[in-house]
Amino acid sequence: MNGESYTAGEQLVSPAYIRQGREARRSHEQLIRLLLEKGKCPQEAWDESTIELFLQELAVMDSNNFLGNCGVGEREGRVASSMVARRHYRLIHGIGRSGDIAAVQPKAAGSSLLNKLTNSVVLDVLKIAGVRTATSCFVVPMATGMSLTLCFLTLRHKRPKAKYIIWPRIDQKSCFKSMITAGFEPVVIENVLEGDELRTDLKSVESRIQELGAENILCVHSTTSCFAPRVPDRLEELSEICTKYDIPHIVNNAYGVQSSKCMHLIQQGARKGRIDAFVQSLDKNFMVPVGGAVIAGFNNSFLEEISKMYPGRASASPSLDVLITLLSLGASGYKNLLTERKEMFTYLSSELKTLAAKHKECLLETPHNPISLAMSLKNLNDEGGTAITQLGSMLFTRQVSGARVVPLGSSQTINGYIFKGFMSHSNNYPCDYLNAASAIGITKRDVDIFIKRLDKCLRLCRKEKHLEAETAGDLQATKEDVAELTQQLAESLKVEAEDQQLLT
Repeated sequence: MNGESYTAGEQLVSPAYIRQGREARRSHEQLIRLLLEKGKCPQEAWDESTIELFLQELAVMDSNNFLGNCGVGEREGRVASSMVARRHYRLIHGIGRSGDIAAVQPKAAGSSLLNKLTNSVVLDVLKIAGVRTATSCFVVPMATGMSLTLCFLTLRHKRPKAKYIIWPRIDQKSCFKSMITAGFEPVVIENVLEGDELRTDLKSVESRIQELGAENILCVHSTTSCFAPRVPDRLEELSEICTKYDIPHIVNNAYGVQSSKCMHLIQQGARKGRIDAFVQSLDKNFMVPVGGAVIAGFNNSFLEEISKMYPGRASASPSLDVLITLLSLGASGYKNLLTERKEMFTYLSSELKTLAAKHKECLLETPHNPISLAMSLKNLNDEGGTAITQLGSMLFTRQVSGARVVPLGSSQTINGYIFKGFMSHSNNYPCDYLNAASAIGITKRDVDIFIKRLDKCLRLCRKEKHLEAETAGDLQATKEDVAELTQQLAESLKVEAEDQQLLT
């Protein structure tokens, strides 16, 4: 209500009560004003009533919510279901215009304000997380893979002769298909084994650039967050190589925002060399539904080019989800989640190491991977790898999600490219292993239950393997007995035949 409405209310209710209510509302409005003025994530969390008030204020600024609005166009924000309208807080128009996802919509001032504000708040959080010199970012209603594709398509116009993308291997389908979908030929760089870790082969990267010609290479496509025993790429060195040969550099930072180490690598890469854009998932880093990503970088003009490459309007749902989440957490709440994740990584590492020793396995040494861990499964190895895959099935049926059991020797064909040892990021990693990750939102209870169930599954797998060995041994003994009896019978028949011949 405005001042005149409050004054009118004083004629019906005691002015003292009205003033008290007015001051209460003013505290909500003060938070909203500071958010709009600074464009940063508030330090402390907002309560739900403030967030809902803010979203309602935005919604009434969109034309579909104007009283007496008369829409005669093909896109007027009409929604048949009231449930759907409430789910989106009546912010129906989406974001952007046909030529630019970041453009302001004349019919949707509230949704446009939501879009601009979300991008500003997310940029602030990326800086808090460690990439302090990032200058621009925007939320897109696509997951990481398609967002990477959008970056590659934007680079196509800047480097029309280029047909190759240099890609240090990581066995994850969407980042590989993002290059294929954009129409480029991935140049797969195999990783090198250093101890237990799989690391970037910098010599092969530079050798391939020289062989193919820098002008024929669209970009280097590197990775931060990944499954152990692969570790984040050597971003600083790759950035320096990109600067040396004047080649763009796109970083797949899928779930790296939650890791200070991954964010530090990006910051250092941009400081020492070249990083044109880095892409991260909304759901993995901010605990919102799947369907959105953040494209960020250090050059405003290049980020603007990417946003203009997006065709048509876009859904506002990912922007709305992440803004609500960050306002609900506040900067302090998000920092606490990052700290808790680090603590749980240490705890998970300790518990997994103890369990591995109990089963005569080992926790692989991957100190450069700050999120994922890997435990060897050498003692489960058998011909055909059935015990390894059985362990994965047993964990899944016991409601353990996210753990990956990686048997060696499997291959996968993706768009005509054959990957030997697929999922292990290497043609011939030395052992089978199991992955587990400490991602944002994980709790001590999650770790404790996982360790307990994994322990039970390992015991069951080894018991079944022992029984199979005993059964195989018994079968072999039986075969040997039959062979001996057969030989004895043959010798008896031979003697009998010789005796019969002498008698005749």
